[in-house]
Amino acid sequence: MGGSSKALRVLFAYPDGIDAHDLSEDRRALPEVAGKNSAKNIFLSAVIFYQNLLRLPAKDAIVVQTSCHDRAKRAAAQSLFGCTRRRGARKKERKLFMSEIKVVPYIPDEDYDNPAMVVDFYEFTMANCLFLNGFKDTTLVFDMFFRKNPDNQGYSISAGQRKLTRFLLNYHFNEQDVHWLRTKGMSEEFCEYLRTYRWKGDMYALPEGTVCYPHVQMVRIECDLVGAILIETYLLQTMNFHSLIATKATRITGLNTHTPRSVMEFGTRRAQGESAGNDGAYAAVLGGCIGTANCLAEMKYGSEVKAVGTVAHSFIEFFPTEFDAFKAFADTYPDSVSLLLDTYNIMESGLPNLIKLDDYLIEKYPNDPNRRVKSARIDSGDLARGSKRLRKALDAAGKPYIKLVASNGLDERKIANMELYEHAHFDSYGVGENLITSASDPVFGGVYKLVAVKLPDGTYQPKMKCSDSASKAIIPGKKMPWRLYDENGQAQCDLIAMDGEVIEAGKPVKMVNLDPDAIERTITITPTKVKQLLVPHILNGELAIELPGIAEKKAYIAKQLTEETWETELRIEMPHKHYVNMTPAVAECRAKMYSELHGGKV
Repeated sequence: MGGSSKALRVLFAYPDGIDAHDLSEDRRALPEVAGKNSAKNIFLSAVIFYQNLLRLPAKDAIVVQTSCHDRAKRAAAQSLFGCTRRRGARKKERKLFMSEIKVVPYIPDEDYDNPAMVVDFYEFTMANCLFLNGFKDTTLVFDMFFRKNPDNQGYSISAGQRKLTRFLLNYHFNEQDVHWLRTKGMSEEFCEYLRTYRWKGDMYALPEGTVCYPHVQMVRIECDLVGAILIETYLLQTMNFHSLIATKATRITGLNTHTPRSVMEFGTRRAQGESAGNDGAYAAVLGGCIGTANCLAEMKYGSEVKAVGTVAHSFIEFFPTEFDAFKAFADTYPDSVSLLLDTYNIMESGLPNLIKLDDYLIEKYPNDPNRRVKSARIDSGDLARGSKRLRKALDAAGKPYIKLVASNGLDERKIANMELYEHAHFDSYGVGENLITSASDPVFGGVYKLVAVKLPDGTYQPKMKCSDSASKAIIPGKKMPWRLYDENGQAQCDLIAMDGEVIEAGKPVKMVNLDPDAIERTITITPTKVKQLLVPHILNGELAIELPGIAEKKAYIAKQLTEETWETELRIEMPHKHYVNMTPAVAECRAKMYSELHGGKV
């Protein structure tokens, strides 16, 4: 067993409570303590598990469950764990107690899944500490926002609200979670509290699909400290990823340049895991995609996230000839014939066999024009040049109805270049890894910051994280963002106000530019229309909104980009920076707190 000394926390779980003891034991004495009947010896069993299975570090814990009510027996048994020699406990007392207890170690379970445990460990350590110090009923206010648009573009799309809402409504911890938290040193009081905990806070958020900008809150959480702190990781993971993919999709589908394209999301196999494939397909459809290759995504979200696809190169390689493969597929699916042309040679093999197959379908189904080749895809070579050659050849053969599809490492820039500079003739595109991973900028940098604490009198005390970089100094206080529109219905700016401040259309609004480099820091405008941006999704733990469907959110995104957003913000190269301003009350609070907490101006 070796002679090194280790420390281990032992938790005795009785019917009426928990006792905790730190164990320090010279393991050379273990065989003596164990005796012959090691199956009943909690001490040896615990250390064997500790040493050989989990290799727990010092101060980790095991749990001992017992039905023993006799306090004398408890004291005698616990004395075993406070000494290093056999004479520290009498054999009779040890035997009396050991026959009634068992070790219940935490056993890892790869199939276990509770989203509430998607938590960075420091969130548990903070929550446990604050809980033990009597702050469990204190209400905190957190803002989730981001500091820059992906790819330094002029806008982002806020997405993930539906999934986050469902998560909070079903928020709970299981026995397995509580058991594991005990082994990680969380207090018994805290663990017992989590056993029956339900999320009873407020969630205000931008409606899913809202065009959004840096520093403007996407989500505002107001909840007791446990519910506010422990949801940080899941909230950020959900909002960041959905927003990243939805934003990328609007650019690939051409919504930002008002040149909409038919794009299918093909990236599941290159996504960072199953959940990214499913969530990414959903977000891509919100951003304008017409379908996905992912079958599970349609099963989860319905036919609006339609699973599409035809054949791979392997299917064609399997048959003796390319035409045999084409014919087998067409005979099986005569109403949806879409073929892949580049298995061997696009122009010398794929194209002639495509024309031959369509002629075969015309002969077989002369009175059914729907049973024709619908489309053909190319996945390699010079795509733009290939599309022009194929279009010309198919038109010459009297087959203008056969549409052309492109795939192979595409993104918004490659597609735009093919269309603008090479006049490619594709009817749709399949986009994979560059969409599902947002490869050009794969991180949406949303953050989750404490901005206020609710005091017993019902008022809110602003809180601020300062920084030596003034641009990273957050905006403190419980706030509400507004969007101000001009007479053309386009968004002039976003205005961050204190919660309770009222902004009215048709009246002058004085504001302070958030950008410290702005020539005019203080300006006044008179908006034609105003809109309060954050909408209650959950109030006191109850659903407070009818969550819209995918088609409605998809149309909402398209309408904003088409009618409400300045075109200068939508361009790919050097987009205009959307104005984000603060009311004088917000600016004054921020400047005062920065000066007091850090020193200097912000």
